[in-house]
Amino acid sequence: MKHETYKRLASASLGKAKADLVFRNCKIVDVFTGEIVESGIGVKDGIIIGVSKSYTGKKEIDLGGAYIAPGFIDAHLHVESTMVAPAELIATASAYGTTTFIVDPHEAANVSGADGINYILDQTEDSHANVFVMLPSCVPATDLDDNGCMFAANDMYPFVGNPRILGLGEVMDNEAVIHGDPRMFAKFALFEHQTIDGHAPYLPNRMLSAYKLAGVDTDHEASSFEYALEEVRRGIHVHVREGSAAHNVEDIVRGIVETGIDTEHFSFCTDDKHIEDILRDGHIGCNVRKSVALGLDPFKAIKMATINTAKCYGLKRLGAIAPGYQADFVVFDNMKDFNILDVYFKGKRIDKNAPVKVKRCPASLKHTVNMDRVKPSDFVLPIRSAHTHVIGMQPKQINTSDLVVQFKKTDNFVPHDGYLKIAAVERHKNSGKIGVAVAQGYGIKGGAIASSVSHDSHNIIVIGDSDRDIALAVNEIDRVQGGYTIVENGEVFATLPLPIMGLMTDVSFEKVNEILKLMKDKAYSMGVSTEFDPFITLSFMALTVIPELRITPRGLLQNNAGKLKFL
Repeated sequence: MKHETYKRLASASLGKAKADLVFRNCKIVDVFTGEIVESGIGVKDGIIIGVSKSYTGKKEIDLGGAYIAPGFIDAHLHVESTMVAPAELIATASAYGTTTFIVDPHEAANVSGADGINYILDQTEDSHANVFVMLPSCVPATDLDDNGCMFAANDMYPFVGNPRILGLGEVMDNEAVIHGDPRMFAKFALFEHQTIDGHAPYLPNRMLSAYKLAGVDTDHEASSFEYALEEVRRGIHVHVREGSAAHNVEDIVRGIVETGIDTEHFSFCTDDKHIEDILRDGHIGCNVRKSVALGLDPFKAIKMATINTAKCYGLKRLGAIAPGYQADFVVFDNMKDFNILDVYFKGKRIDKNAPVKVKRCPASLKHTVNMDRVKPSDFVLPIRSAHTHVIGMQPKQINTSDLVVQFKKTDNFVPHDGYLKIAAVERHKNSGKIGVAVAQGYGIKGGAIASSVSHDSHNIIVIGDSDRDIALAVNEIDRVQGGYTIVENGEVFATLPLPIMGLMTDVSFEKVNEILKLMKDKAYSMGVSTEFDPFITLSFMALTVIPELRITPRGLLQNNAGKLKFL
């Protein structure tokens, strides 16, 4: 803290001057001692000057015995995956108690490189929340991906030293790390003294040790308590994820409760969570509430949502209610249901009804679908072998299983009995690459669903039960320059355009929700399993760094403990 700043704040802290704001009659959640302190809080210039009943303020708020905790922190998220402009997402989630967001603009970088990262930084600069950025480490995710841009160590230099850049984003190319690829370690060297996020689902023990040895600090991909425990034992900080597609709180927190292990190295994140899910369930507060319902001590849950994350990322002034910390608060009614009453950022109440200012998007980021029209014949899938590898889609998870099925040999596979065609179409450089495979578990009948949101290269992914509808859906995405679409029996039912890099829209979230609800209801009526989010789940079927099978423009890819090969 600068000397001048200290002198100004200390005057109020010592009681020689009034605070700007005083909270009275509140039950303070102390994340250092794990106790409830019934006291008051003094705030000046957006900073907490002290905790005491004796402070007087220019403005005083009586909380009437309500609980007050530090504002929640989302340890890892992709704002692009919410589909709305970044400012819309931050404004919505902050009203539900999350006042700090640690963003990985990996999706934007895969489409538009440094321009995409700068778009995220610019769009969130004036948000009523703390928005930090991790620089994407794997653009492309692997050498087998067909994405829009490269983002190497040399490209990172202009961003190094920016106070909003906290470190290196999720390192998903496990093979490059474990085998010491010099290109990867050049990126590690830039952030040796900052946090390096990981992305390490299902690494065997020795490989996981080598991954940590390289310098990785965190991971958000643990889907079971057993794996999370192995990570924490190696000093990897685990972000427990609860998003729209991946739901890991129940498995991991249940294990924490049953074993009683220390939770200091656990935090919460959403990773990918749609606006309508935030409006229904909340944001990080949802992780807290679910964890307490599973039997986790409320203080531990709140620490996982606040101070644990702040410490992990070196955010010395965030995550607690104590002198010198930023006055970010969430006010709620009880330590069980956590019904949020109010949220404060830098001592100012967040008005959830305030209009959101969305900056204009550069025109260059609105024309990123570059491909020729496709034909039904482009999706022909011959069956020549006795056994076919099928993508087994898993309810409430983004991992898949490798199903080996015996189909009749044919010149073109015809979907039947729940087996569908799934395809990925390259859309960045008009290469004409199209990969086609079989998937099981999704359930759509009489049509197709397509999306330009397909992690992490964001080509067009499509699934359906006829070549005609699959081709029509892909061409519709091309027509609107990115988005979601549903085709039924040879006709486009509805489309949600996402013209910003094929990932986001600049219309209001109310309009997005209106269209999305219509499309989700239609998807479920066409047989899509209600265990899936029709669009988010589909978007992860192209993610090459997650086991076991994925569809890419180059074909069906197998990921076996990080070892990749086309089948």
